[in-house]
Amino acid sequence: MGCNNSSKPVRHDAQVIGIGKMPNAATDDTGNAHIVFGSGDSILYALYNKQDESFSKPVLVASLPHLVASHMRGPQIASTSHGLTIIACNTAGDIFSFQKASPGSWMPTARVNDVDTIAKEGFTALSGDGEHLFAVWLDLRDGHNKIFGAGSTDGGRSWSKNLVVYQSPDTTVCECCKPSVVIKGNDIYVMFRNWLNGNRDMYLAHSKDGGLRFSAAEKLGTGSWALNGCPMDGGGLTVQDNQVQTVWNRKGKIYTSIPGAEEKAIGEGRACTMTTVNRQNVYAWIEKDSLQCLLPRGRKIAVGKGTTPVLKPMGNKQLMYLWEDEDQVHSKIIHL
Repeated sequence: MGCNNSSKPVRHDAQVIGIGKMPNAATDDTGNAHIVFGSGDSILYALYNKQDESFSKPVLVASLPHLVASHMRGPQIASTSHGLTIIACNTAGDIFSFQKASPGSWMPTARVNDVDTIAKEGFTALSGDGEHLFAVWLDLRDGHNKIFGAGSTDGGRSWSKNLVVYQSPDTTVCECCKPSVVIKGNDIYVMFRNWLNGNRDMYLAHSKDGGLRFSAAEKLGTGSWALNGCPMDGGGLTVQDNQVQTVWNRKGKIYTSIPGAEEKAIGEGRACTMTTVNRQNVYAWIEKDSLQCLLPRGRKIAVGKGTTPVLKPMGNKQLMYLWEDEDQVHSKIIHL
């Protein structure tokens, strides 16, 4: 895909949201954005009001001793008809959920994992749609990393019995790569990095019944990455008109693909993610130390310096780009 740098969109200056690491975000039906991140043992939340284009001062959601918030691990947030829900993991390997109770206050709800201390890797993901939430994580019950999941229909006040999304016949999935999840109605899509026949390739599992059962996982792309180690790079996915779109790193190149089709290279780097704005894909990744954003029609811009890029659509004409740099969470609104 070619990149035309001569036509750049107008964009706001970057803003510092607060001191912390590993931002994650969700948008609601009003178009506002909700940001969560970690700082020490504190889970922090900030609201972006789209109407006046401002962030609230970060507030404390909860103090979770030994909170995991580094190296692609951190609190996750999703919006449903029940409001906002956050999940967060501690170093012991337990995942806890929190629900927004009223403006400015949060309450702890339930533990997501139904077996003690099995999420020791700390990699989690969360998605919401309608009244449904679905969480996924790397799970060490029985001694080997598998992809597990659980759902909630009450905003995280309770969680379903944990189920296996995928278990590798070669003992374990990739141990240090964050999974991704998107829920659309009864369809749930889970992407993860496998470890199969010595290859660290990306796979996609699909449930059509709200997470009761998952299909056999399908490999993404035609190439493979033979690697005796973990790249710590999970990629991202979106779903538009029932079509899954994915982005991921292989050997330092960024690829995009749909299930069953050949992958296409769009850049070089790591820590990639994506979103869809007005039915058009937008990608982000780190190229050397520079945060990149690839917009529709091949327009590529350098956003700044930092790590852990996050993209969230803000209506049909703009998106929020979040990242972490020097223990601060930054944001920039990019207009398409």
